[in-house]
Amino acid sequence: MKLRWLLLLFSIIAGSGCEAQSEAPAVTYTVALDGSGDFTSLQQAVKACKVFPDKRITIRIKPGTYREKIEVFSANTKIAWIGESAENTVISFDDYSGKGDINTFTSYTVKIMGNDFYAENITFENSAGPVGQAVALHVEADRCVFRNCRFIGNQDTIYTGGEKSRQYFKDCYIEGTTDFIFGAATAVFENCHIHSKKNSYVTAASTTEGKKFGYVFLGGKLTSTPEATKVYLGRPWRNFAKTVYITTELGTHILPEGWHNWNKPEAEQTTFYAEYNSKGAGANPEKRVKWSHQLTAKQAADYTVKKILAGDDNWNPETK
Repeated sequence: MKLRWLLLLFSIIAGSGCEAQSEAPAVTYTVALDGSGDFTSLQQAVKACKVFPDKRITIRIKPGTYREKIEVFSANTKIAWIGESAENTVISFDDYSGKGDINTFTSYTVKIMGNDFYAENITFENSAGPVGQAVALHVEADRCVFRNCRFIGNQDTIYTGGEKSRQYFKDCYIEGTTDFIFGAATAVFENCHIHSKKNSYVTAASTTEGKKFGYVFLGGKLTSTPEATKVYLGRPWRNFAKTVYITTELGTHILPEGWHNWNKPEAEQTTFYAEYNSKGAGANPEKRVKWSHQLTAKQAADYTVKKILAGDDNWNPETK
């Protein structure tokens, strides 16, 4: 009997030790071009994260321009990239559709496949120039957050690809020319500065049928270069596109009609384009296309970060 109790006690102690060892400690890596960190390449740092699949790993990125094409794979979950400042911490590459066998969806500078990704104080840039589709950021993952980041490109700057993906952009700067925010994800852009560089379209949502939300802009402002004087708020890449602007400042470059049907009259019956309390010279509710909507205060109250992005798991990126 005594031997049995000793064996039981040993198994409990051993089991507890194994459990403790299985919980990997939190990890912080540093990436620095001058060799003063753990890695000189951000992609190298991401690959190193695979040994800690269940822990959030922070990668601190020292100032510099990192010229590399990066993919955060689906196994790389809970990764956080923290730069020292968005202006001085830049990830840049120059692929574009038509360069060799590159197409729109492989032209990215950074592609995020791993869920629960977080980025702060970083510039994501596609430096290919005005050569057609050239993505700076491509996101397929769910529960992704970008705070105080800059997204620099021309056509197709940000591809919010995953139809089940939820993405939150807070205090970000986004610039481009044509459809420079596009895709099927549910995405909130809160207090963001959206800058158009040519006469074209800001958004091209491809929201799937049945989804309550697509793109929602909360506050923030839309501006343009001097040559961009005729810009639409959006057009439907797919016929169930949803895009809503809430209390957003619109510059003089926004056309009075506001929205375009992509030469698909049938899309006017299925898209949902709306505004509430738009401000600035580009706010012309009485001149908007008849198939768009002006929300009531009661309707607009449903457009909160928590309600839009909750999903089935009650995700709330504001609780970081």
